[in-house]
Amino acid sequence: MNMEFVHRPTWLHHINPSLKLLVMIGLLLFLLFVHYLNWLLYFTLLSVFLLWSFSGYSKRLVLLMVLPFLLVFLSTASSMIMFGKGEMTWFTWGVIHVTEESFFRGIHIGLRAFVFAVLGLLFALTTRPVLLFYSLMQQLKLKPKYAYSFMAGLRLIPIMMEEFNTIRNALKVRGTRERKGIKKLVHSILSYSIPLLAQSIRRAHRIAVAMETKGFKGEGERTYFYRVRFSKYDGYFIWSIILIMTVSYAASIYLPIFPTGDVRYRN
Repeated sequence: MNMEFVHRPTWLHHINPSLKLLVMIGLLLFLLFVHYLNWLLYFTLLSVFLLWSFSGYSKRLVLLMVLPFLLVFLSTASSMIMFGKGEMTWFTWGVIHVTEESFFRGIHIGLRAFVFAVLGLLFALTTRPVLLFYSLMQQLKLKPKYAYSFMAGLRLIPIMMEEFNTIRNALKVRGTRERKGIKKLVHSILSYSIPLLAQSIRRAHRIAVAMETKGFKGEGERTYFYRVRFSKYDGYFIWSIILIMTVSYAASIYLPIFPTGDVRYRN
């Protein structure tokens, strides 16, 4: 089963995966301590621009992937907006209490969740899983038995989906009698889970024996089919992140959109 989408490689695809992973993790941790709404808004817009322009995928596909994150933004922001605290009340109705402070905090939390999703999507779309695990072994010294186990697990996902479709088609051909209510649910679970579990156990055992035979314990020096190295694109990536942060900070000072600064609530 082909689960890949057509894309064109960009400079983001040539970044060392380990470096990209560490920078993304550090960036996400840094964003947890950003409490200025305008700064976070500009950073989100520039991150979306980076995803939109340099992911290498079609604009339509990127839009379809981003749309669910907009729902996350709305749900996260609305919960804080309608039930937050503040002094300047805008609207109240029963337990719903919308204030100016809660509105800004809600937008801030929603943007934080949205930019987390955008950065994660950018990393996923521009990083090949195989090269990521090879880079983790070569640059971060991850043991081969763990890295190759993860790669084998990723390879099993489309195989299990094919087996699921095969079982479903086989049940249709056999003319399995339709059930209703709780019996249908129990029958579906037993019909699919038991064959899939049995096949997975047998396949996992074969993979474990093969890895043990090939010496995937990580002892001694190993040779690799792919050699992942650092390049000039790693510098481009680091400087682009610094530029995005700098431009966002400057724009939040000289071109603020929201009339607020620190959105943290203080008694």
